[in-house]
Amino acid sequence: MNNFPRLDAYAKISGGNIVPDLQGNIWFVDVEGGTEVYVEVWGLPLYQPGNENIQPIGPFGFHIHENGVCEITNYNNPFESAGEHWNPTNQPHGNHAGDFPVLFSNNGYARMNFFTDKFKPVDVVDKSVIIHLNPDDYRTQPAGNSGLRIGCGVIYPLYD
Repeated sequence: MNNFPRLDAYAKISGGNIVPDLQGNIWFVDVEGGTEVYVEVWGLPLYQPGNENIQPIGPFGFHIHENGVCEITNYNNPFESAGEHWNPTNQPHGNHAGDFPVLFSNNGYARMNFFTDKFKPVDVVDKSVIIHLNPDDYRTQPAGNSGLRIGCGVIYPLYD
């Protein structure tokens, strides 16, 4: 057993100009072999089915992006400051270290947890978490065709 502190990480999600009431919390917990991710989000838009001309609204794409910046400099494309998907091993989309499962909303509320062996919490500090308006198809390059960015949170360290 070592005496080094365990590093966990945390991000507080806030909505932008498209979904201003969006809020949430994400915890990254260092566990053996990887990271346990816990997310709780409220204020998501209600599901709207798509058709051949428009994408559905929800389930919501959910990713780590490369920059820890959540500024809105373009109201038509918020949170561009977060950069692209975090992809340290240069994988095709669907296998990025920062590709997460979609968030399924229950009347605007979503909660889930999952395990990943693609990173430890220390690896994602100073990155950001983005929630997208549309579902991720896990195929389209480079970002899964998941639409506008509706929520963003910078990932900060938490120490024992």
